[in-house]
Amino acid sequence: MSGTSGLIESTVPTKYWHRLDDGRVQCDLCPRFCKLHEGQRGFCFVRACEGGQVVLTTYGRSSGFCVDPIEKKPLSHFLPGTPVLSFGTAGCNLGCKFCQNWDISKSRELDTLADAASPEAIASAARQLGCRSVAFTYNDPVIFHEYAIDVARACREQGIKTVAVTAGEVCAEPRAEFYRFMDAANVDLKAFSQRFYREVCAGSLAPVLETLQYLKHETSVWFELTTLLIPGENDSDAELNELTQWVVEKLGPDVPLHFSAFHPDHRMLDRPRTPPSTLRRARDIALCNGVRYAYVGNVHDPEADSTRCHQCGQLLIGRDWYRLTAWNLTPQGTCPSCQTPCAGVFEPEVGSWGPKRQPVRLAEFAGPRSIRRPPHGGASSALVGS
Repeated sequence: MSGTSGLIESTVPTKYWHRLDDGRVQCDLCPRFCKLHEGQRGFCFVRACEGGQVVLTTYGRSSGFCVDPIEKKPLSHFLPGTPVLSFGTAGCNLGCKFCQNWDISKSRELDTLADAASPEAIASAARQLGCRSVAFTYNDPVIFHEYAIDVARACREQGIKTVAVTAGEVCAEPRAEFYRFMDAANVDLKAFSQRFYREVCAGSLAPVLETLQYLKHETSVWFELTTLLIPGENDSDAELNELTQWVVEKLGPDVPLHFSAFHPDHRMLDRPRTPPSTLRRARDIALCNGVRYAYVGNVHDPEADSTRCHQCGQLLIGRDWYRLTAWNLTPQGTCPSCQTPCAGVFEPEVGSWGPKRQPVRLAEFAGPRSIRRPPHGGASSALVGS
């Protein structure tokens, strides 16, 4: 869509693809490796073959913007109490039967992308709204790779951090480029079995584990993990033991784990809600296996949502849903009782945003009417807007 009245050109070239001998093009962004004829779209729906190359069709378009508490991502050890400007686009490179954002992630109607904004406008809006960070969420930012990176670049120029909420299914080269620009991530570790990933998510476990180890050992990105526990699917003691032992062995004890409650949605309406006792059991298994920070989600449990010193048990950060009820960390991020460091990204002054949710119209925030995207490797830069 060519720009008039400040609109952004939404179809832009990409670089992670190659031509096949049979005339098709293969997308090399994620391990699905979609092979496309001219005019076809990939599984994610937003990357397509046009003019003999793979293009992104949703650049600069969003399903909506909202200011949330950072704890909602969920991130418990990254700038606690601060507001984050959240947004997503459309489509997804997974097909989770239980998706709770399926109206966005599986959308086949680009009309759902009602809000448009340049990367500079997003960064400017975040700064004016007092947000310490911008989150790519609601659907996986892997599939709008180019847009997410450009937003992250613009945010860095304004002193705003960026957060990726992702399933972690991405190929090595685009993964490295993507995380050079991210400050934090919450990665959905959906289960610890290939069967679950294949049958329930139409995905694969191995690339996710590779992403997690890459984040831990080759980046400075702060990240936390979330596992949605579905009764009878991924909540057995054996699987939870295996998952949490792997986390401690491969990622270390300081990576926080969030165990969240499932509710029937999308194509899994026949399963019951996750009982709070299952979340507590998962948390206990994690703590017994050496995970230092384990939390529950989607249920009211202030004790299991709060952070304690793993050395002496001192309450460091109290939480009740998304509201902070106690803040006992020293300005250096250590326990006041035993001086043990608490892992995370903290500032001397804790935020006070609380549980508020504030929808935002980006049109209200002035941004450049015309921007030129930085070139992504071999792809030519595209003039967006007018």
